[in-house]
Amino acid sequence: MKIRQTDPSSPEAVAILQQSWQFLDARFPPEQRFRLDLESLRASNVTFFLATEGGMATGCVAFAQQGDDWGEVKSMFVTSAARGSGAAKALLQAVETCARAKGCTLLRLETGVGLDAAHAFYAREGFVTIGPFGTYPDIPSSVFMEKKLASDSGDGGAACG
Repeated sequence: MKIRQTDPSSPEAVAILQQSWQFLDARFPPEQRFRLDLESLRASNVTFFLATEGGMATGCVAFAQQGDDWGEVKSMFVTSAARGSGAAKALLQAVETCARAKGCTLLRLETGVGLDAAHAFYAREGFVTIGPFGTYPDIPSSVFMEKKLASDSGDGGAACG
């Protein structure tokens, strides 16, 4: 499996994002979806990562720096075929490495109710449930989580732009 930073408007990134959006569209009405569109995913404060296996895109995630010391996990998605393969963990590790490189000590995310496998994954990775943050509304369909990041180990890790 390979994790790399890429342009979210590349054909392979768009294909995986469309799968993610279809997955969410089937579960939540528009007013309960807080995804970033392609233009927003290309903003200067956002770093987009793609997971591939055997030349096929298997997952994606974005890191959006929101403040001097915190950022947000956005657009995390792994295809059904790649679930359990370690792709989600590798993508999250890329985000954490990037966040530390940018001086962040805290990661936050918003996800939806009913996405129990995602909630369990984030909890295993050290995220705890919190209340709404930023500009998110306090609605019953959202679950908010955060993780304090340990200091950078100095291993270099993946570059992020």
